[in-house]
Amino acid sequence: MRRKALLAILLALAGFAATVAISTVLLRREYRPPVASPAAGEEASPREQALAEIATEKAKSDREKPYVEADYRPFPRIGSRTAIWVVAQLHLLFAAFVLAVPLFALIIEYIGYRKRDPRYDRLAHEFTKLLSVSFSLTATFGAALTFMLVILYPRFTSYLVSVFSLTFLPYVLLFFLEAFFLYTYYYGWGKFSPRVHLALGLGLNLVGTAIMFIANAWLTFMTSPAGVSEHGALISTWEAVANFTWMPINVHRMIANVAFGGSVAAAYAAFKFLGATSDEDRAHYDWMGYIGNFVAICAFLPLPFAGYWLAKEIYAFSQTMGLQMMGGAFSWLFIIQAVLIGNLFLAANYYLWLGMGRIAGAGEFQKYIKYLLILIAVCFAVWATPRSILSTVAEIRAMGGSAHPALGFLGVMSAKNTAVNILILTTYLSFLLYRRTGKIATVSWARAGNRAQLAIFLVAASIVVFLGVYGYFVEARVRIAFSVPQVLSVLLAMVSVTVIDVFMFRHARSTGEARWGRIPAISQYVLIFIAVSFTWLMGLMGYVRSGLRQHWHVYGVVRDTSPDAFTPTLGYATRVVSATVLVFFLLIGFVFWLASLGGKKDWGSEAS
Repeated sequence: MRRKALLAILLALAGFAATVAISTVLLRREYRPPVASPAAGEEASPREQALAEIATEKAKSDREKPYVEADYRPFPRIGSRTAIWVVAQLHLLFAAFVLAVPLFALIIEYIGYRKRDPRYDRLAHEFTKLLSVSFSLTATFGAALTFMLVILYPRFTSYLVSVFSLTFLPYVLLFFLEAFFLYTYYYGWGKFSPRVHLALGLGLNLVGTAIMFIANAWLTFMTSPAGVSEHGALISTWEAVANFTWMPINVHRMIANVAFGGSVAAAYAAFKFLGATSDEDRAHYDWMGYIGNFVAICAFLPLPFAGYWLAKEIYAFSQTMGLQMMGGAFSWLFIIQAVLIGNLFLAANYYLWLGMGRIAGAGEFQKYIKYLLILIAVCFAVWATPRSILSTVAEIRAMGGSAHPALGFLGVMSAKNTAVNILILTTYLSFLLYRRTGKIATVSWARAGNRAQLAIFLVAASIVVFLGVYGYFVEARVRIAFSVPQVLSVLLAMVSVTVIDVFMFRHARSTGEARWGRIPAISQYVLIFIAVSFTWLMGLMGYVRSGLRQHWHVYGVVRDTSPDAFTPTLGYATRVVSATVLVFFLLIGFVFWLASLGGKKDWGSEAS
């Protein structure tokens, strides 16, 4: 056996040596060009001639290559449209926060100045701590959005620049003014007289609002263009700015920004409350969360009315776009919107009901909570009921159509307008009960005032319900017009009841002070839930506003011919919005953490 093994090894070595020898011989016989260059007059080899001709042709082609402007450029993996979508949404979310916080911070500071109460001044200062880093992130995402538009959509960006060139210089100047006012307002806290500091805050809000108005002109022009010819040539810059949807979106965004900013500020207070270690800090951040949520809900109540105005102007500009919004590809999206808004109403009321536990004597009003909850649940169910449901062929035949024979009546706008207005009245009633907790009116006309308030509520609710039912018996144009008196009756009721309540409880007798900080921890998670829902809702509505244009950059004027010229499906849109919201809260969590570092001791003092 050993001899056989040794013989096998020797044979293997001999085979390897033979292979090496054969390879060496073949390599030596391979053609190689001569080392020395050919002598003058001697022709080059065919290979060298071919290489020289290729190099000459390439150089000539490069010199004669004409300039061709690219219409679009691709973005890796996710596509150009989704990349712009995510960056633009993050920029708008931070911009909304930066625009909203100075507004209610200024109001709170003014209240503290008038009342000579340092608590309000500290609260306003606490809110503004969130601004500096948020402003930097807003500018960063704005710059990223600009660069990406220039790179990915060069021709379309060039067209927008040609239409709105006169607005860019004011925009840049206002941006520098906003930075000046913001940092002077924040770092000058306590360094200037109260009136000078309030003037700085007023300047910050005016400049920020002007910036938003200019940017909204660029956005709304894409949806409802004006001031240009049929072929897109500029006729009037002012008409391009003041297009059909410019002012409605200004009002809608102003209100939505305040609601969104208040909810995020309340989430910051909840974050601080949950990490607080002293009763004093818990009391302060409980009060801060209440104020932030109060601001958010006060702005949220009129927000649907601003949305109605915007939808009306979209219908007025293009009935095709309006029908696509409410009855076409986006109709099911509004069911998701109804679920989100219904959750916001439910969470806002739940927070107010939990807040009643801070005040002694809340039992007098807590017995009404179950009735309010039933009313909210019924209105929520009506609002979230679709007109047509997803059904099999057999189910459609059994129902006689895509609409349910009984529940289908709840899917039209008459029912939904009625439900949302009753929801708003119910939420306002919850706030009114919270406001009255721990107080007893001492005026002589208190009983008459209560009866007058009850009568106003009943009259407003009756008008809303009557017009909602009557809307089933009139044509669509009249039915849509009924939303105006419904809205006005609700607004008039809230204003009238508030005026009566303020005078009736001006010198009320207190049965117990609010014990700030004495509230279940679940209430803070409710505040965070409200902030996340607001953010998700803003992202979803941004998708609707942009998606309505379908395959147009500027509706009816500049067509989108890129590979991304399609309307994203609802499933894809919700995934993109969810990812954007997650990134936003990761970044805003970083902002919260940075803002909380200001109250901590220095590292050296902690070590000592």
